Amino acid sequence: MAPVATATSVPTNGTPQKLFNPFYSPPGDDDGNNSYKYAEFRPAYPDVSWKPLGEVEVVDRGLFADPSKASLFGAAAKVTHLTPVIGTEILGVDLRQLSDKQKDELALLVAERGVVFFRDQELDIHEQLDLARHFGPLHKHATTPITRSGLEEVHVVYNDASRRPDPSAFNKIELWHSDVSYELQPPSTTSLKVITCPEVGGDTLWSSGYALYSSLSPGMQTYLEGLTALHSAVAQADGNRAAGLAVRRTEIETIHPVVRVHPATGWKSVYVNPGFTRRIIGVPKPESDVILTFLFRQISENPDHQVRFKWQTNSIAFWDNRIVTHSATFDFWPAVRHALRATPHGEKPTSVEDYESRTGREAKDRQLEVWKQQGIKVEQNAKSKSAKARGYND
Repeated sequence: MAPVATATSVPTNGTPQKLFNPFYSPPGDDDGNNSYKYAEFRPAYPDVSWKPLGEVEVVDRGLFADPSKASLFGAAAKVTHLTPVIGTEILGVDLRQLSDKQKDELALLVAERGVVFFRDQELDIHEQLDLARHFGPLHKHATTPITRSGLEEVHVVYNDASRRPDPSAFNKIELWHSDVSYELQPPSTTSLKVITCPEVGGDTLWSSGYALYSSLSPGMQTYLEGLTALHSAVAQADGNRAAGLAVRRTEIETIHPVVRVHPATGWKSVYVNPGFTRRIIGVPKPESDVILTFLFRQISENPDHQVRFKWQTNSIAFWDNRIVTHSATFDFWPAVRHALRATPHGEKPTSVEDYESRTGREAKDRQLEVWKQQGIKVEQNAKSKSAKARGYND
């Protein structure tokens, strides 16, 4: 979630007010509905202290999957790719009934498509956590809410009429993020199930890091592959303290490659996000600012890289935090939007150089690989003899 909890503004009477930034939900009175069906899963902020995270062994389950995904697809009533580059919806599969083989195939599908959606899923939070553990050890968030029932491995997303976002406290670009990218081993195949949903509004958008990489010139691709960037938890922790909340684990800052390689696909993805990436290491600040601003705007503004999902109650999304960023819309107030997230750790982000030296394989551009599978040969540096600037007629 967001790096900043609150901001202040000065109204006409000169008295500062705290503003609610929806990228991070500070505590406050809820809407007072004591009969709410899922009250035990409302947000809680326990005052506890956890040890720093160490390294854990993670082997991507997509490496064990049948590339055809015959078992998963064979159980589905319908499989629909929502855009050419990101997003797939599967109908007719009960996630409670998945075999380990199908779980591995789901991991690979998410690694390829970025995010995969299911509707009408009856699995409860304990079953969701068990499924998430198949993909890796679960992350416990240091600042954002857990459930009132004390499930520390659950990240609670909750808004109701008592929390009205104030647009003067944030801008929309800031809302795009990859979950806790500042960790030593940021998340992999993450799931979010919506248990209470607005009738309209509250959609989530995802943007593909594969597609962003593929859209760049060869020179820019090579340049970014040699860079690293700082990801920081400091602002998020400071936001908790400003709101009078405990920080359950000391905040960290971590350096990750700007382009990482997914272990199961071998494809290259841009790995920065507005929420947590602070600067590029080893270059002048003006250069870092320009590059990050360009990448952030591509993430947030390029519709060719994005998919948008309209939630329904009991919808669940699985996305790979290593290769996508995401952002929610906050257009549904005063309705209730309540969801529960399970977040497995992935491996330490791997640069192109490290991936190729360790595996002996060449890291690939996803789009070129897709075209190759379609029998289309694209010369990346080729230019048509009669090339003319062309736009769109839409």
